[in-house]
Amino acid sequence: MADESGGPPKPGMLSPGPHMVTCVKFGRKMEGLDRVPWKGELGQRIYENVSKDAWKLWIEHSKMIMNEYRLNPLDPQSQKIMEEQMEQFFFGEGAKLPEGYIAPRAKG
Repeated sequence: MADESGGPPKPGMLSPGPHMVTCVKFGRKMEGLDRVPWKGELGQRIYENVSKDAWKLWIEHSKMIMNEYRLNPLDPQSQKIMEEQMEQFFFGEGAKLPEGYIAPRAKG
């Protein structure tokens, strides 16, 4: 059960078993996130529609975005860019690589 704010359940209000979602990335029922990962409406949509496995994919993709665009996580403009990228990654056309991005070569 969610609390009155629409957020995830509070301790003591947990339903049995993990939070399950129909994942927008994988198209099947999977274990969802333990908490809302981002502020606002986007964070709530992610909590309700994104699995833990899909969130792991986003974390890896977001590292590349942060580095390629040289974003500062504390800067409001950088946060806006990350939010736009997150929206695209989960609910838009998917992950787009930055223009001119060259993937690192595998070691070995």
